[in-house]
Amino acid sequence: MKSSSRLFTIGLVSAWYSSNIGVLLLNKYLLSNYGFKYSIFLTMCHMTAYSLFSYVAIAWLKMFLKIAALNLVFCVSVVFGNVSLRYLSVSFNQAVGTTTPFFTAVFAYIMTFKREA
Repeated sequence: MKSSSRLFTIGLVSAWYSSNIGVLLLNKYLLSNYGFKYSIFLTMCHMTAYSLFSYVAIAWLKMFLKIAALNLVFCVSVVFGNVSLRYLSVSFNQAVGTTTPFFTAVFAYIMTFKREA
């Protein structure tokens, strides 16, 4: 792998982690400390941004059906995540989120009968 490609990948992963942490902490702050009561509105803001970026991907990559399915799953995930932040601590929310790779591997095995390396 070229070093410029490796740096680009590291940059993308770092940006993804940073944005996820930032959004999570901002949502928790708004919902708990600030007293914001409209978790569905936050979800709408997430979905608007996600839709705009998805539109770019659809127009550029011509992957409409795959992205539409991803949008639906992501929307449900964000709704439940934002609602849960009203009742759970950020640390517990993150602890539950760390189980995602395990369940992803389990469901991938169930669906494809292939083991992860």
